[in-house]
Amino acid sequence: MSDEIKDYKIVIKEKIKDFPTQSGVYLMKDMGGKIIYVGKAKNLRSRVRSYFGDSQDITPKTQVLVKHIREVEYILTKTEVEAFLLEASLIKKHRPKYNIRLKDDKSYPYIRLSWSDDFPRLYLARKVKKDGGLYFGPYTSGQAVRETIRFLNLTFRIRDCTDAVMKSRKRPCMTYQIGRCTGPCVGLVSKEEYRDDIEGAKSFLKGQDKKVLKELKDKMNKASHDERFEVAGRYRDSIAAIKAILEKQSVINAKSEKDQDAIGYYGDERGCLIQSIHVRQGRVIGMRSHYIPMLDPHDAKEDPREWLLSFLNQYYEDNYIPEEVLLPLDIGLDLTKLMEAVLQERSDHEVRVRFATDEKGRALLDMANENAKSHFEKHVTKSEKKNEGLKEIQEKLGMKDLPLRIECFDISTFQGKETVASQVVFEDGVPAKEHYRRYKIKTVQGINDFESMKEVLTRRFQHQEYDEPQLIVVDGGKGQLGVALKVLEELQKDHIPIVGLAKARTLGDFKDQEIKSSEERFFLPGRQNPVVFKSNSEAYHILVGIRDEAHRFAITYHRKLREATTLESELDMIVGLGEKRKKDLLKKYPDLDAIRMAPVEEIAQIKGFNRVLAERILLQLNDSEEAEESVLELK
Repeated sequence: MSDEIKDYKIVIKEKIKDFPTQSGVYLMKDMGGKIIYVGKAKNLRSRVRSYFGDSQDITPKTQVLVKHIREVEYILTKTEVEAFLLEASLIKKHRPKYNIRLKDDKSYPYIRLSWSDDFPRLYLARKVKKDGGLYFGPYTSGQAVRETIRFLNLTFRIRDCTDAVMKSRKRPCMTYQIGRCTGPCVGLVSKEEYRDDIEGAKSFLKGQDKKVLKELKDKMNKASHDERFEVAGRYRDSIAAIKAILEKQSVINAKSEKDQDAIGYYGDERGCLIQSIHVRQGRVIGMRSHYIPMLDPHDAKEDPREWLLSFLNQYYEDNYIPEEVLLPLDIGLDLTKLMEAVLQERSDHEVRVRFATDEKGRALLDMANENAKSHFEKHVTKSEKKNEGLKEIQEKLGMKDLPLRIECFDISTFQGKETVASQVVFEDGVPAKEHYRRYKIKTVQGINDFESMKEVLTRRFQHQEYDEPQLIVVDGGKGQLGVALKVLEELQKDHIPIVGLAKARTLGDFKDQEIKSSEERFFLPGRQNPVVFKSNSEAYHILVGIRDEAHRFAITYHRKLREATTLESELDMIVGLGEKRKKDLLKKYPDLDAIRMAPVEEIAQIKGFNRVLAERILLQLNDSEEAEESVLELK
């Protein structure tokens, strides 16, 4: 250990002596003041002091962490539960390098039932909130949620229109006309009757399929008895559709009415994969895996309770919390009670956390562990393949370090007017979408690649909280590469390796300009000929993949800006709608569709507006005959 590190350890140890002995969260920072680790403690002084004890008693990972610590701060909390809650939010905010972090942090899709509404409807939701709604899930994909919502809307004739559209309707829509909705928007069904339909969907989502099927069969038989054969046929089709869906779901415990999550894991010195299985009303509705690199769960020095509690704390910050969580190991009575208190605080209902010893609980955990092992092997194989690709990039481009973080920048101009740029990041060879950035060029007029690239890279490297990349990729050949290199030299960042990607186009017959071939070329500064990668190599796929992703990301930004420009230009054509009124209108409604669907009275209530102007806006924007008639009917 260097003398400098020893000196810092001495200084920190002295500061720790003054730390309080109550609960709280501690934040460890490096020499640049960046937070590199966040932890919670029942006794701050004792917990932080443990990091700076005998190195033989701490894990290799912690030893590496301690070498980079230059400052430790703390935040006091009233209870240990509050410390747990605060730790999860700080990890999510600061993404510390040495914390266990859920890289796959895209929120799970849920079905939300707006139960507190007069006429509830079903939504896809990404977060569970305390908003009076009922949440069901999580599901395996957004597509699965959308398909389920469509099925339930069709089966139970639930409205699928937005609240804004429902308020503005004056006559039934096409969905009502074809018998897929009961028309609550125009008062064709009472709240009580509508609730009967929505109760069927609610029961189905709660797993009470026998009850739902019985009620549908009773309604079918009654309709048939009354000779309403078309209605009876709809109930018959609904029954068949429900049975088809139920056949696809695995039944774990038909008698169980509890919502459960089972947590399993598998790993070795390469990392650990944690598997969560979601059981709702005795049926497995989905599972998800979370890979944590460089964590050996079998390391004798690594306390498994540490990483398991950290995972649970982060995982259940935004996700649905079931009535029971089954753990793959015994964490002890005190930590079990603490975790239950944390989950109850977040969910407002009792939660049981336990290490399963019963037969059914063990069977569920065995399933979780078995899936964890299978997904671990697949992940590691894929990861090793990516690593081979990164090594090839390092070798072919003559780099000193392995390009674990690659950043690609793409400058894009639309019709010579609007210049934007995208920054796409790959970590370990895969997209790190939370680090993507879009830039609207502010200081450059017209087309000027050098100044645009200079502005983007300058703004990028002003953010010291982001790690420097081991490789920069620019979309373009030698010219664009030269521009980026000059910018890096001015920013004193020319130590970062850079490569330019361009397509080589060979034209055939000049008359029809047919492109005979198109392949990628990889240019390095100071080298005349491009570097060659085999088109089927992993290295090739990584570099071309990040360039294509940057291009796609820039194009979507352009589209978004063009839509905003189109919106403003259409509003500019409306007589009496000046700049101030236009801004006020856009504050309330994000796009043209939202304005078109808004009631006249609602627009008229905006400050500076009146009914005449509101009707003029809707008449101008609604070019369909039905939209025009709906406005005239309000006069």
